[in-house]
Amino acid sequence: MSAKKPQYFNRELSWLEFNARVLSEATSPRNPLLEKLKFLAIFDSNLDEFYMVRVSGLIEQEEAKITEKTPDGLTPSEQLRLIAERAVPMRVEAQAIWHSLIPQLAEAGVRIRRVADLNDAQKAALSATFRQSIQPILTPLILDPAPSVPFISNRSLNLAVEIGEGDDYRVGRVKIPQENRRFIAIPGSKLEFVMIEDLIAENIHELYPGANVRGVHLFRLIRDADMEIRWLEAADLVSSVENTIHQRRFGDPVLLQTQPSMPEKLRQNLMRLHALEEQDTMVLDGMLDFEGLWDLAKLPLGDHSFPRARSVTHERLATSEALFAEVARRDVVVHQPFDSFASVQTFIDSAANDPHVIGIKQTLYRVGKESPVVESLMEAAREGKQVAVMVELKARFDETNNITWARALEREGVHVSYGFPDLKTHCKLCLVVRRRPDNSLQIFAHLGTGNYNPVTAQIYTDFGMFTCDEAIVNDVGRLFNYLTGYSKDVEYTKLLVAPDNLRDGILERIEREQAMGSDGRIIFKLNSLVDPEVIDALYEAASKGVQIDCIVRGICCLVPRKNIRVRSVVGRFLEHSRGYYFGNGGEAELYIGSSDLMRRNLDRRVEVLVPLQDAGQIKRFRELILETYLRDDTNSWELQPDGTYEKLAAGDEPFSAQEFLLRNPFSVHDIPPK
Repeated sequence: MSAKKPQYFNRELSWLEFNARVLSEATSPRNPLLEKLKFLAIFDSNLDEFYMVRVSGLIEQEEAKITEKTPDGLTPSEQLRLIAERAVPMRVEAQAIWHSLIPQLAEAGVRIRRVADLNDAQKAALSATFRQSIQPILTPLILDPAPSVPFISNRSLNLAVEIGEGDDYRVGRVKIPQENRRFIAIPGSKLEFVMIEDLIAENIHELYPGANVRGVHLFRLIRDADMEIRWLEAADLVSSVENTIHQRRFGDPVLLQTQPSMPEKLRQNLMRLHALEEQDTMVLDGMLDFEGLWDLAKLPLGDHSFPRARSVTHERLATSEALFAEVARRDVVVHQPFDSFASVQTFIDSAANDPHVIGIKQTLYRVGKESPVVESLMEAAREGKQVAVMVELKARFDETNNITWARALEREGVHVSYGFPDLKTHCKLCLVVRRRPDNSLQIFAHLGTGNYNPVTAQIYTDFGMFTCDEAIVNDVGRLFNYLTGYSKDVEYTKLLVAPDNLRDGILERIEREQAMGSDGRIIFKLNSLVDPEVIDALYEAASKGVQIDCIVRGICCLVPRKNIRVRSVVGRFLEHSRGYYFGNGGEAELYIGSSDLMRRNLDRRVEVLVPLQDAGQIKRFRELILETYLRDDTNSWELQPDGTYEKLAAGDEPFSAQEFLLRNPFSVHDIPPK
């Protein structure tokens, strides 16, 4: 090991740099207008969640007077200061971008109007809309002075209403209803809108009749949502998660957002009512909460959106008979959304529709509010087939969906288990047992990097493998027994499984490349690279001449240096796929799976990496996928030694990895002709 201790970038600040790259997509000339709105909404939602989870945790540490430093040497207080210094300008920049997009929307025919600027007929029509569709669900409250402060829910938009003056001064509060659209169409026009908060403010006297309303001001509160799930035993897990979901609504406030028009006295009053300090506030000149931009982004404006992506379903993966026949011949790898999710859906549908399938086992992490996958599992159970599902209840912000689906599965006779109290089950596994004509059994498995969710499968890039390799399916079977039963001391033949052998497996392979010196080669593609032990191993390998490329979408705590390059690709699709390539002296190894290189993934989650086994397939994967991302010069950013990211300059013939892969899905090149 080098005598000089390696340095690390701060995890939180690195994440902020990632979100800055997302924000930059809202100004990219490559992106159509409505896509820019989506990137603004994604940026804003990302930053909200960052405050709800990461910042809230740092505030708790600061209040508990915890001074333990991160690997990069920062205390919680120091991190909070640096976060504020970076996050506030980012929010301000986002507002400036929004203001710049408003005239572009107008050029496209979409106009955002102020109610006060409309003619009398338009105002009257909107007032009727207000009385019919909005006013009945509004509840005007007195915020101060009041016997107790009315609860203001997390991420809600609110109007603070100043009433009276002097000794009769009151502050009212009206919550903007989430049931209504943020942008209200002006009657008689399809593409002219007013914002709902403006419409409510213009009609505020109907909520406080006879009161002297002096001013109406928009504000927003972000609360701690990183509530710890506590339980006494596994049998209590469902009720414990339900209780946590309920308590999350009442987390402590961590951020107040206001507009410059709000009087300073009122802003200070809101801070006092919610026990917030100056560093816990943001004054933003513009639209608070960009969630509503998703509605504008759905407008039918032709060339102002990306053309519909056309995923490919290889003909030999389109039906269960063809799929099973192909997988019986060879392992099949798919790369979504360039390869369609339909093959995965077909694989799972076979549990219900294929008479030769007698059983299925599956893990579920995030499946969404509507899930054809779960519907197929329930149908299989109704058909009398053996169905076992491991539902992870602790998938943050998806707990409610998962509990709902778990109960629905149980009602249909599915064997549902919930994993472990102290570990999240994050691996993506599906095992199908099928009877051959000779009455013997054949077992097939799907292992992937993404959730079994057909909606996100259209916008997230993910890898998946179908296999009937005996060693792999036996490993998967042993892992399911571990997840659903009480197996101990499980050993795996080919899989790398966290928290058992995945960390050691990665470190051993890095060390093996290190021993090869300048002949060593490592390419990692992942979401986050944080774990200090893995980073140190990469530093050491690089010092011996190993060439290392890391394609890291989000957080990267590794500092680039000689022989180590770090890129981030941010584009139309969210890069969610994870692959680990090791040159191995010409006999390359490549693993795909659910795990990033973070302590939580390696030590506190059940994760799986599965090896590609055919040398030709590994070569094609490296050339068609990994090297394609390394060639990208339109969506790529390169990490600099100071922690900033530099956008790569496009060459004379700009190359986009995602656009190339849309034209060249992996299965088309990988599945040989009959």
